[in-house]
Amino acid sequence: MTVRSLFARCGLLFTVFLLVAFLASPLWAQAEGGGGLDASGVTVKKVKDTADSAALAGNNAWMLTCCALVLFMTAPGLALFYGGLVRKKNVLGVMMQCFFLMGLMTVLWALYGYSLAFGGSNPYVGNFDHVFMEGVERVWDPAKENPADEDGNVRLGAPHTPMLEDGKIPAITFMLFQGMFFIITPALICGAYAERMKFSTMVVFTILWGTLVYCPLAHWVWGGGILAFGKDHAIAGGALDFAGGTVVHISSGISALVCALVLGRRLGWGHEDMRPHNLTYTVMGAAMLWVGWFGFNAGSELASDDLTSSAFATTHFAAAAGAIGWAFMEWFARGKPSVLGTASGAIAGLVCITPGAGFVNLMPALIMGAAAGIVCYFACGALKAAFKYDDSLDAFGIHGVGGTLGAVLTGVFATRAAWDIAEGKPLGLLEGGSVLWGQVVAAAITIGYCAVATFILLKILDVVMGLRVSQEGEVRGLDMNEHGEEGYIFV
Repeated sequence: MTVRSLFARCGLLFTVFLLVAFLASPLWAQAEGGGGLDASGVTVKKVKDTADSAALAGNNAWMLTCCALVLFMTAPGLALFYGGLVRKKNVLGVMMQCFFLMGLMTVLWALYGYSLAFGGSNPYVGNFDHVFMEGVERVWDPAKENPADEDGNVRLGAPHTPMLEDGKIPAITFMLFQGMFFIITPALICGAYAERMKFSTMVVFTILWGTLVYCPLAHWVWGGGILAFGKDHAIAGGALDFAGGTVVHISSGISALVCALVLGRRLGWGHEDMRPHNLTYTVMGAAMLWVGWFGFNAGSELASDDLTSSAFATTHFAAAAGAIGWAFMEWFARGKPSVLGTASGAIAGLVCITPGAGFVNLMPALIMGAAAGIVCYFACGALKAAFKYDDSLDAFGIHGVGGTLGAVLTGVFATRAAWDIAEGKPLGLLEGGSVLWGQVVAAAITIGYCAVATFILLKILDVVMGLRVSQEGEVRGLDMNEHGEEGYIFV
């Protein structure tokens, strides 16, 4: 070996040694004290902070999208769905109800509704910690000399669900998302008293119902109250309600039935032609509701993760099975599947899966959707005909019956494989769990409370300001009688 060759080999070994030492230096620094420098001079802590910030941004972007999707469900979704089902002289009336409630309920939510639903730790009702958006809106931080959320961020799943995650979303985002539920729930009730309730009475009724029925119920289930799953003070262990089976659909459906019974039937019901005036609107509205429901259900995870994907898929599967189930029932019973029935079946499937979207797996979602399509078909047909109540747009038949069915079936099919919410304990009946009893009890309490409260409110308002428009106004139509406008002007 020549001297030149020896020097060349030594130089190569020295170069390799320096390279290894340079690459390993961050690992030594972390082992000795943490927060060491990597090859680019960025601290490990800064890398972690950047990752956390990216996760927050991703979750927040998804949740803001879900806020828009749920608002989209009320208008144009529900407005078109209901608007097509009424007679043409009432199309603006029902659309106005949906659109007006988007404004009214938002203002109430900002003033005090959010605080009553999610403020404090009282198991029965929220407090006034967040009235006028106190503790929610951004404030100036003198220490950091920049704006900040007053209470920082909301932990994922708290207080909406018992889950605890490391990620966070801004308090304002959580408030907005829950506010969209506050808007659409009373709008669903409009389907029961369509074509006959005074607009002024509807406004006052909705204010009182949202304050005295929705806010306490949301607090009971999602705010740590008497129906919150896993709480020591929860009745029968509380309810598994991922996105609003009890809070939204049972409450609105039962209240809708009470409204239909107290107001009485429309003039000419049973012997005049009251067919939907524009099924094109209705099908378009149903399709919009189907799309918006992904925000409704999958957004209730309050994050963008694997459980979000599962809830998204169960939602879609249940809607598809519901549409097929109702259509086949009509096909079998009447010889033809109707467009209205197929659209209604999809909504029934969506309603049924709502409480269990994050708790059941994909194949049970198909079963729940198909069951909802079949059961709600009978509820809107045979049951309604037998008891002769005029639920104008079948708000009870779909939301009341479908929501109750979904709450019960969630107790049957809920599985820790979807969400291990009970720390390894089995959940649904099929896997040996005991949550079914809690589901039944929570549904019964919701039905009883909503029925009694709605009945009392309606009776008081009937004495104070009257519930129905005049007979002349009803014959003329709510569009002209209540708003002085027509939906269709052909010139």
